[in-house]
Amino acid sequence: MSTTRRTGIARIAGLLAIVAGAIFIIAGGVTWGMVTSQLKAENITVPEDAAFLAGAEVQGPFSAYAQADIINTHALHATNGATYAELGALAGEAEAAGDTEAAAEFQGQRETIMNASFLRASLFTSVVSYGVAALVIGLGALLIVIGLGMNQLAKAPAAVEPAREPVRVPVA
Repeated sequence: MSTTRRTGIARIAGLLAIVAGAIFIIAGGVTWGMVTSQLKAENITVPEDAAFLAGAEVQGPFSAYAQADIINTHALHATNGATYAELGALAGEAEAAGDTEAAAEFQGQRETIMNASFLRASLFTSVVSYGVAALVIGLGALLIVIGLGMNQLAKAPAAVEPAREPVRVPVA
């Protein structure tokens, strides 16, 4: 009667999960750090009229979101609430009516809102990058826990039932 079992694959899978988890945590941390350093290098401060985090330096996901939000608020204020597409239509109408001065003003406002849109997209890319980095770090931690659990199970002794006597059927 044997009290051992083959656990090589479980141990290898557990070890691989632990190594992959560590790599995920490092990769997520590096990504988080790179995005943070790039945002800090821009020296952006959330304006005082922002809905939240006013006066904060943009260096994380929440401050990047706050900055993107206030950029949109300022851009829409500068265009009297008109969007890029609406300003294009207004510029076209003004040009068709022969009002080149109004058409030029609408076009200038259109460039303002277009630049704001580009800035917001860049900041939202940072926010998404933070989310992906956090996800990867979380997955790495989960892989480590799974790997440790697999290795723990592989070390557990095998349950062995005692040998039974063969059943003898009387021959008639």
